[in-house]
Formats: sequence, structure tokens, C-alpha cells
Amino acid sequence: MATSFLEGMRVLDVSQYVPGPYATLMFADMGAEVVKVEPPGGDPMRVLGPIDSDGISAFYKVVNGGKSIIRLDLKSAEGKEAFAALLRAADVLVESYRPGVLDRLGFGRPKLRSLNPRLVHCALSGYGQTGPYRLRAAHDLNYMAMAGGLTASGTSAGPAVPGSAVDDYASGIQAAATVLAALVGRGRTGEGAFLDVSMAETVLAWQVNPLIEAMRGGDSFTRGKGEETGGRAWYRIYRTADDRFVTLGILEEKFWANFCEAVGRSDWIPRQWEPLPQEALVAEVEALFASRPLAHWEALLSDVDCCYQAILEFEEVAVDPHVSARSILARESWPDPLLQVLYPAWIDDAAPRPRPRHQDADAGAIVEAWSNAS
Repeated sequence: MATSFLEGMRVLDVSQYVPGPYATLMFADMGAEVVKVEPPGGDPMRVLGPIDSDGISAFYKVVNGGKSIIRLDLKSAEGKEAFAALLRAADVLVESYRPGVLDRLGFGRPKLRSLNPRLVHCALSGYGQTGPYRLRAAHDLNYMAMAGGLTASGTSAGPAVPGSAVDDYASGIQAAATVLAALVGRGRTGEGAFLDVSMAETVLAWQVNPLIEAMRGGDSFTRGKGEETGGRAWYRIYRTADDRFVTLGILEEKFWANFCEAVGRSDWIPRQWEPLPQEALVAEVEALFASRPLAHWEALLSDVDCCYQAILEFEEVAVDPHVSARSILARESWPDPLLQVLYPAWIDDAAPRPRPRHQDADAGAIVEAWSNAS
């Protein structure tokens, strides 16, 4: 675990795939006891991605590290009884069912409150518990599409599929932050809370600037042509002579001047604020980067104070000297080799520690331990 901040907190995780499990992974990293409740067939994530020699996906392992895993059939009387016992002792319930499923299983909000009025119940769903889309099937890319997360992405030729499941992880963080705030509130009132966290709304919250711009009739977020969407020569991705890519993320005039001087084009300095889209200036900078391989630009620009960064391939990220110095990656064998990305924060000047792998546990033993401790 990263720290013992949440030691003594008991979390029930009844979620699947990435968003809910990522939220509870952070709780486990912070010292909470997390019990993941899976159906008899297991979380579908167990067989998604590279399958290790033990038959379990490496992707499943890294998002469920540090947790105890039990299986319950919540449609059976025995499973319901065990789940109710766990709920009585839990501090937090994180679930990712479609709206109405818990009610049909006999664990609607009135039932949960009668079992444990101090419970913080986080329902993490795609579109929220209300509204016309509440039961719509979707995944990360759909939520991004509906809530504006793809509207400014890509180039003028069209939007691009993000390289990672942005909303899966973002909504996990949103859920975790909201749960922790509710626990602080419970410390004052003694009362639990019901948290309706929507994946789509997590993305929507990130679109406040382009939404304001659109409301006012502006176009600075137009795909491929806006202020920070490719229209400025100093905020773009460029291809090098050897088909690698570099980024300029310049905003301040001093950084633009530093870049121009470093590449021997001080004549570009007064052109920073040419009207959008800066097609002529973009073409000149494109030609410059395309004239030399990545190694040339790394040697020339890496130490220049100008907001330059090469786009690293994944194998390069894993051995990057800064990443190594921050001790954020851990190589493990569970039982096959895998790479953990640890909790992304240092606490009291200490790097995060590698987390243990998940443990399949006996439901009865967990119920007994929690019941005796509560």
C-alpha cells in the first residue's frame, strides 16, 4: 500500500472492469481493507487482455491488487445473507450495476439504510441514476462522445480514438474523491450517503471551457484549428524525419522565443500571435521538424526551456530516467512478469510501495471476520 491513511476502513467493491475497481484500488493503496464481491462466474475482466499461466488476465490483476476477492450469488438466499452481513459491517459500498439492479436483488436504498445507516454507497454508472439515458448500454468511448470529450480531439480530418480509456480512470478518480468527501461528512454527522456518480458527467465536467466558448459563439476549440486543438503552430504534434513524433506545448511568449532561438528561427518570434488557424507558420514548423530525425531534436531541444517533449513509445516510458527516479513503476511476477503503475503520489517524501497481488478468499471467512470486528 502507499500509506495507511485509510487503515480500518472496510470497502465492499461490487463493480467490474475498470472504473469501480480503479476507485477501490486507490482505497486499498491508502490502507483500506477492500473486499471485491464477484458473481459465481467472476468479473469478466479476469479474461480480458493477456492471460497469464494461472488463467487470469494481467489487466485484471493490476487493477485489483491488494484486494480480497470473494464470489457470491446475490440471487440466492445464501448469497443475499452473506452480502447483508458484509453490508452491516462496511463503511463503503462501490457498485457499478445499471440503475435498478440492486433493487431487484433486494438491496435497494431503503434496505441498505436499514442494514447500515452509516454506509457510504457509491453507485458508479454510465449516465447516472436518472434521465432518459440511464439504462443505455455504453462504454468509455460512448461516454466521451456524448459529453464532449471527443469534440475537439484529433485533426481537421476527424476525431481520434483516445489511446487509453480516459473516462474509465477519470470516473474512478471522481468516485473515489466523492466517497472520501462523504466519509469526512459522516465524521461530522454520523450519517452515510448515497452517491450517484456518472461516467458521462465526469467527462462533461472537463468540458467547461469549450462549452463556455460555444455558448458565446466562439470557435477556439474547433478540431484541428483552435487555440489548443492544432490551430497554433506552438501547440501541436509534429512528425520527424524518421517518423517519430514530438510535441510543442507552448503558451508563454518567453518559451516560444526560446524555441525559435534554439532552432535558429528568431524570425518566427513576432509571428506567435498570427490569426488562427496559423496554416503558413504551421507548415514552416512542420518542414523544420520533418528535416531531421528525433535524435537530432532530442539533442537540440531537451534542455531548452521551451515546453518541448518527444512522444515516447510505451517501452520507452517504462525505462525513462525520470519515471525511474520517481519509482512509480514496479516489476512483478504474479506468477508471470507484469508491470504495476503504483499510486501516483509521494507521501511524506516517500515513494509509493509495491502493492500485493489480489487474494481469492472464502466468503464465509470474510463475513465472520467483519461481523466480529463490527
